Amino acid sequence: MLQNICSIAITTRRDFLFRLLLIVGLVSVFCQPASAAEARSKKSLRVLLITGGCCHNYTLQAQALKQALAKLAQAEWTVVNEGGTGTQAMIPLYDGPNWAKDYDVVVHNECFADTKSPEYIRKITAAHRAGVPAVVIHCAMHTYRATDIDDWREFLGVTSRRHDHQSRYPVKKVESKHLILKAMPDDWVTPMDELYVIEKLWPNARALATSVSEQDGRTYPIAWTNQYGKARVFGTTFGHSDDTFRDPVFLSLVSRGLLWAAGRLKD
Repeated sequence: MLQNICSIAITTRRDFLFRLLLIVGLVSVFCQPASAAEARSKKSLRVLLITGGCCHNYTLQAQALKQALAKLAQAEWTVVNEGGTGTQAMIPLYDGPNWAKDYDVVVHNECFADTKSPEYIRKITAAHRAGVPAVVIHCAMHTYRATDIDDWREFLGVTSRRHDHQSRYPVKKVESKHLILKAMPDDWVTPMDELYVIEKLWPNARALATSVSEQDGRTYPIAWTNQYGKARVFGTTFGHSDDTFRDPVFLSLVSRGLLWAAGRLKD
């Protein structure tokens, strides 16, 4: 009888050890620390929004962008609204060579058409060429249009100096399978907005969607991607009116473009 009791005790101990090892194994599988890439993907996106200048309701636009992105990703926003309402500002943000180093993506939504200084402009483009991703919206395309150098235009991916009248523009997808356009309906018509005349699409830029001018009948890109040095850039020329910044399709387009530029857009 003593032998049977010892046998039962040994069996019980083996069962206990087996179960303990099984638990330890499961813990090691499911509780491993995330890889560096996974850890980064779970961190809040650090977004710098540069805005201000003439012609638009930048307070409303900033709030709309924040709320729209919050539906897709966690983000920490820094908003720099400087330069007043004129067209010739040179804001102090760009004085330091590392002005963009603390951010995952920079959104340019400023409107300073008559600022000309090549040295000032190259402070901005140098950071992006080195790898800081960007989103460029509406009047960013006409910002610095008075300058003689092309650095800003190459960074944007387009050259534009004027726009058509405000209207409701039907949008046609060019790259319908691109992740940025995944949530865009095929029959989207914008709220009242301006169609920018694109004189040049730069070699590293790729049109995603277009609209047709009611004045000259020509087709112009309204959304695109660009590779500028080491940086991804997403751009759209729409974004003039308050109604556009209340439009869920437009806000989704910009939000997905922002995530794409920052390398955070997943299928």
